[in-house]
Order: sequence, then C-alpha cells, then structure tokens
Amino acid sequence: MNVNKYRKLIAKKLSKDFKSAVEIVEADIPNLSANQILIRNKYAGINAGFDTLSCRGEVPYVNLTPPFDLGVEAVGEIVAVGSEVKDLQIGDAVATTVRGGGYREYQVLDAKLAVKIREANPEILTLMPTGVSALVALEKVGEMRSNEVVLVTAAAGGTGHIAVQLAKLAGNHVIGICGSDAKVNLLKELGCDRPINYRKENLNTVLQQEYPQGINLVFECVGKQTFDTCVDNLAVRGRLVIVGFISEYLNDFELVNQPRIYSKIFWKAASVRGFLMPHYAEFGGEACDRLLNLYYSNKIKVTVDPTEFQGLESIPNAVEYLLSGKNCGKVVVSF
Repeated sequence: MNVNKYRKLIAKKLSKDFKSAVEIVEADIPNLSANQILIRNKYAGINAGFDTLSCRGEVPYVNLTPPFDLGVEAVGEIVAVGSEVKDLQIGDAVATTVRGGGYREYQVLDAKLAVKIREANPEILTLMPTGVSALVALEKVGEMRSNEVVLVTAAAGGTGHIAVQLAKLAGNHVIGICGSDAKVNLLKELGCDRPINYRKENLNTVLQQEYPQGINLVFECVGKQTFDTCVDNLAVRGRLVIVGFISEYLNDFELVNQPRIYSKIFWKAASVRGFLMPHYAEFGGEACDRLLNLYYSNKIKVTVDPTEFQGLESIPNAVEYLLSGKNCGKVVVSF
C-alpha cells in the first residue's frame, strides 16, 4: 500500500443486508492541521447493532447518505502530530470513539478527541464506548442503587459483562441472562449471582419462582419475548432501561397485538426508559476515567471474544457473528 493512502470500509448503499451494503475503498491520508493527529488503528470494536441499523438507514438521530464511513471505537498508535499538539506525541497509544473512525487503517482527528491509554490493546474496546454506555445507562437512566435486584440481558456480551460487574460493585444481587453453558461459566467468574441459560430454563418461570417481589432494575439489550418477560416481572417502582433490541436488528419489527404497556406498569409505578449514549454525552468523560481506573486497578475484568477477525475484509463476518449471539465478550477486529 502506498504510504500516503489507506483503506477503509464504507457503506456504498443502504441495504437490509450489511454485507451487500459495504465495500472497501482506498483513500488519501490528508495533511494534518495544527491541532490534529494521525493514528494507525490497531484494533476496532464491532458494534453490530449500530452498524446494521446504519446500513439500513434506520438510525434516527443521524441522517446518513451513502457513501459514508463505518465503525466507531478503535485503539491505535499515533504516527504523526500537528504543530500545536502538546499533550500527545508520536508513539502514544490512544483510544477513539468517533463515528466513522473505526473501520479504517488510519484516521485523522482533533487531538482532543483521543484518550491516551497505557497500551493499544483490544481489552480497552470493552470499556470505550461499550463500558461507558453500561455505566451511564445504569446510573443516570436506571438510577442504580445498592441492595437491589438487577437483571442484565445478553449478560455475557460486550456491554452486558461490564454491566454485570458494575451492578455487583454497587452492592446488588445480579441476574444474568445468556444462551450457553460457556456463557454461564463466564458470568459465574464475573460474580453474577444467578446466571440463567434461557435455552435450558424458562426465564419467566425462574423469575416468578425465585424473585416473587420482582426485579428492581433491568438492563435490557435483547427485545422481543425477553423484553416482555422483563416488563412483566418488574418490581414496584422497578426501572427497565432499553439499551438495545438485538433480536430485531436483522428483520422488520415484529408486530405485537396485546394490551398497551401502561396496563402493566401503572399499578406498580414502574417505568420503561430508553437509553442512547449521544443523548447523555456530558457524562461520558467522567465515566471513561472511572472505568479506566477500575480496569487498571483490577476491580473489573474485561472479556474479548477469542474468535479472530483480521483486517477490513473480516468485518462483515464479525458483524454476522455478533448478531448470531455466539460471542462471549467484546468482538474485535485487528488490523
């Protein structure tokens, strides 16, 4: 590859199928302005829900017209700095969470948008922005306290396994829903009090029998029947935070014919709340600092899925893999 050029993955058209929407293109590395840095990306985090919905044109808060760049979270190494950059230098490891900055070999951006880290390793991608979202969703939207029952769906996933640990650190009893014995074992290692393999146990039956007083806080990423069951099992003044709905990302939304949700939550004074990190951006910096401190002090563990995805060409397969629900922890592609 020419040293003045790099490759990146773009959405060339809108499509319900991620693979058919994307292509790899070559681009010129631009000249740096005084406050910019050039980063060679080493790893990028796979954010399959956002990726898929973006390529379908179904992300309401951004109006994306093809062609547009893909990928958000990345870690890498600075290879050039602008003349006015003071706090960063060539060779520094940094993490970035800029829309369009992930699925590419190099990126140029304002130095203020990069977070200096100790080492450019894939584990950082479980914290930024994944872990940041978990922390802000639990604390700011879910109003997480101590001595409550907290339920996390997709609990062995990239976001979920961080949410489980944050809920435990806050002094709560944590239920984690997952779909395999390997994921149950991971959740036990992370301190989850009651892992539930929904393929072997009926979720509603377990909650009804073991938690008759209901669930105080639900961190919900799955949707469909899982969402319905969680709503049905909310405690008095329980809070359900919608962090995603991965079960519906690949298809048209399921049409539901049943009584409206207020018939379930009114009598409990319960609530269902949506969470989207861009609407809570003012809390991101503090959350990032706190998570890095927890990680570097070994107070939380991070899990990167062991399946290897190498290069831009592997990203469509990585997206498909994550949406299949097979992953344990964060799915990462290396460059």
